[in-house]
Amino acid sequence: MKKMLFICNPRSGKERLRTKLLDILDLFVKADCEVTIHVTQSAGDAKHRVEEKGGGAELLVCSGGDGTLNEVVSGMMAWSREKRPQLGYIPAGSTNDFAASLDLPKNMLRAAAIAVAGRPFAIDVGKFGDGRYFVYVAAFGAFTEVSYKTPQETKNVLGHQAYMLEAVKRIAGLKSYRMKFFWDDQELEEDFILGMVTNTISIGGFKGLVQPRVALNDGEFEVMLVRKPRTPKDIQSIVSCLINKDAENDCVYMFRTSNLRMESEEIVDWTLDGEYGGGVKEICIENLREEIVVKR
Repeated sequence: MKKMLFICNPRSGKERLRTKLLDILDLFVKADCEVTIHVTQSAGDAKHRVEEKGGGAELLVCSGGDGTLNEVVSGMMAWSREKRPQLGYIPAGSTNDFAASLDLPKNMLRAAAIAVAGRPFAIDVGKFGDGRYFVYVAAFGAFTEVSYKTPQETKNVLGHQAYMLEAVKRIAGLKSYRMKFFWDDQELEEDFILGMVTNTISIGGFKGLVQPRVALNDGEFEVMLVRKPRTPKDIQSIVSCLINKDAENDCVYMFRTSNLRMESEEIVDWTLDGEYGGGVKEICIENLREEIVVKR
């Protein structure tokens, strides 16, 4: 019998998990799993529970949104690789970007079956400074806030292009930050309005905002930095890149790297996997290659 720790957040998304929970538990038991279930009570609870109990499980299953997943993975990082259980994920949030990257089904029972019987797949994890981690995106700037605060239904109605057009209308008034970025042997200093360090095919429910040919286990991030527009032509260049997916230009910088360092003249707020990640003036972001094993 396989020992499983099941971390669930029934409040994620539209609370879909509540109606499926007994069926999911029945599936786990029939798969010969000895299930310990923990229902999250507050922010940070999932992380603390995994830190305390995760090393004693053979399989760790998480059901919730991307924020719950971030906590579970962050908790797993407290254990050595040898003691970490494999991770199964049952997406139950509003956005579920990570599930889209893994091509996990939206059907919760099918996702639960994959969690116990899927094939193992090692993925990269992002390290943000000394004590924070992210699974698929670390970002700053107004677009990230717009993306995650817009209901999925609205995105579905507008579509990618219309939604981005609406956001682009506000570009000229967006707050910018004077920042320096260092990676490999490169250095870039500009006034930036948006930055995303990603390991995903989907951001905020959209699949058109990141670079093509994303691999979740190649040890590299896909990075996009957008500088503040200075002229109407600059705004057009940003629109062409974000909406029409044209190549990078002198307003939008895109590259891949395993390590990135940022310095800013003022505190910049970041989001990690769609949740507030803190404000910093300096940060080092590192790709930990194939750090955890997930079922897919």
